[in-house]
Amino acid sequence: MFGFLPEMNELVELMNAGGTVVYLLIILSVLVVALTLLKLVQFTLTGVYKSKGAEAAVELYRRGRFQEAEQLLDGKKDIRSLLVRKTLKGLKSLSGKDQLDNLREEVTRDAGVRIRQLQSSLRFLELVGSLAPLLGLFGTVIGMISAFQALENAGNEVDPSILSGGIWVALLTTAAGLAVAMPTVTIFNYLESKIEGLISHLDDLITRLFVAEIATPNAGTGNENA
Repeated sequence: MFGFLPEMNELVELMNAGGTVVYLLIILSVLVVALTLLKLVQFTLTGVYKSKGAEAAVELYRRGRFQEAEQLLDGKKDIRSLLVRKTLKGLKSLSGKDQLDNLREEVTRDAGVRIRQLQSSLRFLELVGSLAPLLGLFGTVIGMISAFQALENAGNEVDPSILSGGIWVALLTTAAGLAVAMPTVTIFNYLESKIEGLISHLDDLITRLFVAEIATPNAGTGNENA
């Protein structure tokens, strides 16, 4: 029933052997897991993974079906739909080129604020990904120093096991550092790539709306059956 206890005991012994550096890396790994879960929930609630509604609304607007485009976005809370709906409402009330430029600046500002919210705390993941291997290496260097000190203190009664035992314990911290760094870097790059994709898609959606407005002023107010 408690067959896992020996493995747990071995794990605790390894952690104790690694010392302070290993415990610090464990704390960092727990923070990374917690932050990753929070960011995934934030991305889901913000609608980073949703794009079909906004994409369809833009296409409807480009065909002159403004009301259908607005109705399609009613009730949608994902970031693309919110910004596209804001742009559509702004385009509907335009009265000159100056207002067109002002509208684009406002939409860009709003998008920037929302993107920065998504990017918040990601630098911590980047920091851990860079720092963890260095902490592991630091622990290894300290462990190697201790191993050679023990070898020196042994004097003429040199036991190779003193050195070999000290070396594997020292290398343990490097392994722990890499074990924390590799998934952290992977997670950071995944989240960063999703944000970069979102930025690119938002820019594409908004640009297509403004291009359609410039090509056919007040396109959405025309014939809905076009």
